[in-house]
Amino acid sequence: MRLFWRKPDGEPYGYLAALPPAQRAGRLVFATNAGMYDPGYRPVGLYVENGRELVRANTKAGPGNFHMRPNGVFYIVGETAGVLDTGSFLTKRQAVDFATQSGPMLVVNGRLHPVFGRSRSRKYRSGVGLRDEHTLAFAISEAEVTFSEFARLFRDRLKCDNALFLDGGSVPSLYAPQLRRTGNFLRLGPMIAVYERAR
Repeated sequence: MRLFWRKPDGEPYGYLAALPPAQRAGRLVFATNAGMYDPGYRPVGLYVENGRELVRANTKAGPGNFHMRPNGVFYIVGETAGVLDTGSFLTKRQAVDFATQSGPMLVVNGRLHPVFGRSRSRKYRSGVGLRDEHTLAFAISEAEVTFSEFARLFRDRLKCDNALFLDGGSVPSLYAPQLRRTGNFLRLGPMIAVYERAR
């Protein structure tokens, strides 16, 4: 698993289907949006790729989902991955191979984000949660759902103590050939890609 944002020429990949179809581990089997980005497709929060911090963590107040505190960070270190609220992640000062900041957190230490009880907005949503130290769960809704409904999926059904919102609004972007999903219509900023493990 790794993150992608820009091609060697500096231009954003933009489309999931444009990602490298294979890596040393094998072929691309899954890819999705890796969080919030600005009109120039630049991540609006922390972004680390191959151990290099390309965008600093964003702890400023502001409007929109990203700034609905606590927001969080999805990160990869070697063969492990994790999801933490931004404050906890920054306090750890852990060196990571890949990281992306998005928001809001859906589940924080087993509890739903405190604002969700007041939210009635229904949209398509995608997110990632940590089930245990070896298992991640990605979910993408096939219908419009509230933040509370989506967060309860991670906490109650997928058994994730920590989960992070990645994308929403229109139908979330997904590359998963086994599900007959081949990518996105609108351009993206950072992306998460999973490659099969070599046998």
